[in-house]
Amino acid sequence: MRYIDNDLKDKTILITGGAGFIGSSLAFYFQENHPEAKVIVLDSFRSGETLSNGNLRSFGHFKNLIGFRGEVISGDINDKDVLLNLELNYKFDTIFHEAAISDTTALEQDLMIKTNVNAYKDLLELAISHGANMIYASSAATYGNAPSPQRVGHEAPQNVYGFSKLCMDNLSREYMGKSDSKIVGLRYFNVYGAREYFKNTTASMILQFGHQILSGKNPRLFENSDKILRDFIYIEDIIQANIKAMNPKESGIFNVGTGKARSFQDIVDILQKELGTTLPCEYIPNPFVGSYQFHTEADISTTKEVLGYEPRFEMEDGIKAYVGEIRRIYEQEVKK
Repeated sequence: MRYIDNDLKDKTILITGGAGFIGSSLAFYFQENHPEAKVIVLDSFRSGETLSNGNLRSFGHFKNLIGFRGEVISGDINDKDVLLNLELNYKFDTIFHEAAISDTTALEQDLMIKTNVNAYKDLLELAISHGANMIYASSAATYGNAPSPQRVGHEAPQNVYGFSKLCMDNLSREYMGKSDSKIVGLRYFNVYGAREYFKNTTASMILQFGHQILSGKNPRLFENSDKILRDFIYIEDIIQANIKAMNPKESGIFNVGTGKARSFQDIVDILQKELGTTLPCEYIPNPFVGSYQFHTEADISTTKEVLGYEPRFEMEDGIKAYVGEIRRIYEQEVKK
């Protein structure tokens, strides 16, 4: 679905982290809906390098971009030469900044701040020098255990990832109004949908439960999962928010969720209905009590007002739209 009327003819768009989940989804949105725009994807494609927790440093995967016809650049946003090339050899109208160390369990505080905060400042300077608007990925992790509904201005990050995203938001506020460039931070809540598979263990529980069920395993849930609530948002609504942020009434930082909290039990029940299964659930003790968010729910009132955003997908709608892709990934990637 096309979310703006502008055909973006002769416009040049940079998507950092463009081989990741959200970045690649944006790339295909433009290719399908605004084919006259020039789209440049930058990503530090995975190399096998891991963090100390064993997870990959980069989740970027070429398979997320199969069929994409725009320009693809392999590069790290921490590399000053990469940024200089972008500054001197291109003229961007909009930058979508999705690149980050996005693993919330990463322990490398130095790498997290360097990548998520310091490199972002360099990209902000690039945007302003080009007169480009900057739309960047913030996160609901900035809220930590803040009570629901989560509202901008009431942050309490519990890990270095959430802290780094809050630093990005604070930095953005310093730059807002200093130039004609609009700066929009989007605090994503729990995103799920196509092209997330290559996030591996950090992919959504919708995908992970779906593959458990397809493999014939009983879905394993924490005890009292009907009382563990999250604001789960389908990828199409994330894309909508990003595209509408291209022409905001004003710069700012906005929550992107559905405004409704749903339980992990709901996920499994909806998946089983869509997959035609009736596997019994297994309930295990929650080892994260005391360090676990039990309720997230985005206050999206200002997102609606300033960006014109209106979530279109209830969880039932999102899972129904996603289940074919869950099956495809299971057959082509998991079972092989």
